[in-house]
Amino acid sequence: MNNKVLSLYDWFLIVGVIVSNVVYSLMTGTLDVLGSLAGITGVLCVVLVAKGSIWNYLFGVVNVSLYAYISYKAALYGDAGLNAVYYLPMQFIGWWQWRKRGAAVSKSEADGNGVQVKARRFNWGQRAVLALSCAVAVVAMGFVLNELGDPQPFKDSATTVLSIVAQALMALAFMEQWALWIITNVISVIMWSICVVRGEAHAGVMVIMWVFYLLNSVNGLRVWLKLSKGQ
Repeated sequence: MNNKVLSLYDWFLIVGVIVSNVVYSLMTGTLDVLGSLAGITGVLCVVLVAKGSIWNYLFGVVNVSLYAYISYKAALYGDAGLNAVYYLPMQFIGWWQWRKRGAAVSKSEADGNGVQVKARRFNWGQRAVLALSCAVAVVAMGFVLNELGDPQPFKDSATTVLSIVAQALMALAFMEQWALWIITNVISVIMWSICVVRGEAHAGVMVIMWVFYLLNSVNGLRVWLKLSKGQ
């Protein structure tokens, strides 16, 4: 990472999540190292995704590993399984796919001129199929998680299903991933806020992380609209 890659807004997100975690620790009198590390590496990851930088996957490996453990402790089994079984291997698949689409580790990156992935986008018919498929899958998984005793089955289902699809679209460099990330991030903020009320461990710093994810996803949509223009 360097100043030529990151904008002022990107630095706002990175510094903001670090400061927010410090303030949260001071206010609560607790030092949540695990949650803070998950949050900070997660924001670094999504900021670099928004920039089209392949280096996001290095921070992604750390983030999804920690988040899987934290979600499991909070009984959010959909999120836990999603991160451990799906997100973790997708970090390596995504790295490979992005290299194929132009985000290779090259001499220009070593000189500080980062190579962005070649983004693309769906047509409106494909978007309609995507939306309908996601809606059906969310409802179906919601009933399954409810039977498994998930305390927030349909919220957990929505974040799980939409994240699976968004991660696949991310690996394949489709702009539409960002619409799904925005919805996922809003639901996740609500879901973890409920966990705060319930007194779940790490929940406070997870709310902070998802708020910054949301801010980044709006910016990511803006950037990728430009990256995918004409594709």
